Amino acid sequence: MNIKTGKRKISDIILLVLTWTFAALTLTALLFIVVHILANGIPHLTSSLFEIRWTTANVSMMPSVIATVAMVAVTLCLVVPLGMFTGIYLVEYAKKGSRYVAVIRQATEMLAGIPSIVYGLFGFLFFVQFVGLGRSLIAGAFTLAIMVLPLIIRTTEEALKSVPDGYREGAFALGAGKLRVIFRTVLPSAVPGVLAGVILATGRIVGETAALIFTAGTAPNIPESLYSSVRTLAVHMWVLSGEAHHINEAYATAVVLLVIVLIVNTVAAAVAKALAPGRVA
Repeated sequence: MNIKTGKRKISDIILLVLTWTFAALTLTALLFIVVHILANGIPHLTSSLFEIRWTTANVSMMPSVIATVAMVAVTLCLVVPLGMFTGIYLVEYAKKGSRYVAVIRQATEMLAGIPSIVYGLFGFLFFVQFVGLGRSLIAGAFTLAIMVLPLIIRTTEEALKSVPDGYREGAFALGAGKLRVIFRTVLPSAVPGVLAGVILATGRIVGETAALIFTAGTAPNIPESLYSSVRTLAVHMWVLSGEAHHINEAYATAVVLLVIVLIVNTVAAAVAKALAPGRVA
């Protein structure tokens, strides 16, 4: 018995050491990337990079910042309602063990594993050419919506599953209907999990390049409509990094990209904290 206990303690210590080691390596890699980008990018943040109009002289990122915000907003408007309602259906309405549900889950897992370049080729062939949207903001948004849809569905589904059944049973006992239980009791409790999926989706949208090169284009213009060809920040950084004399501007663009992601995460965390207590039916 003592031998077994000793072996168990040794294995626990080994697992603890491995856990802390890999956590430290992950944190170190993150800090190295952030410090490297900030050190190389901040000194090259100049006012010319924030001019409204892009020229070959200033290589301004401002049109790309506006295009990125527009791309995120349009894509989330397309995908969040669809992903959330699909997750609600799978958890709250579909029969457990249903073959139909199994097919949907298998399809979402397959979609999540497809490389972004394949989404880009599909979006180019279908939305750009077949539908006739051309390389535009809306074509890129449709492509990205399909790309991040599995992420929204899975995170919504897991967030709803994490809500204790006692909340549902208590609301039903008080006479609440199915929809009221879902939208006044279950969803408010699942808000942090759902927002986590939205944050992850936003990060993927902001950082995507391959799919958008094929569908949204690389024109450094401020979007005037949904059918304008645009260049997001990630694509802008990719274009600059391919030109040897604009490497410094590429680093500066990366700094702005980091700041945007930080702002999105901070705002989403604040919203989740504000909405999480709303659990009363």
